[in-house]
Amino acid sequence: MTATANRSPQLKLKLDSAPDAATRWHDGAALAFLGGSLRLVLGTQHQDALREGDTLDLPLPPQATPRQIQDRAEAWLRDEAKRVLLQVIEQKSALAGRRAPRLALSFATRGHWVDVQGSDSLRCNWRLIEQPMAIIEQAIARAIAALPPEQNGFDLFGHSSITPAR
Repeated sequence: MTATANRSPQLKLKLDSAPDAATRWHDGAALAFLGGSLRLVLGTQHQDALREGDTLDLPLPPQATPRQIQDRAEAWLRDEAKRVLLQVIEQKSALAGRRAPRLALSFATRGHWVDVQGSDSLRCNWRLIEQPMAIIEQAIARAIAALPPEQNGFDLFGHSSITPAR
């Protein structure tokens, strides 16, 4: 096994970000997504970025700069991260028998995949979307388990077991 195979996913992301943007962001480049990859395809036939199977069609002309391609691809990835992470948070919260915490996306280059923020919020690194779903689910489940217990205070407008007098 090589030394690169033993690296943590977060260290690998930092090392992978080092190459020249022009070699990483171009038509036909691979984009990490849910443990696999998507092939970037440039074209103006769509108004918005569109994922079809293992391709991501970006609404950019063939002469788009690497920076334009990176900005558009990462914007799509962040939107997908928010959608997928919210879905997993809701699912894992329901399994834990609690309300789903709020989600804030983190853009930090260091830190954990998911951090507990206060008593009702999770801060997830948006690049978590590049990991396999099993890792995403595990990271979120751990963070939900680390949340402080919910306060079951008196709910003024909740249902009570007291029946009104007749």
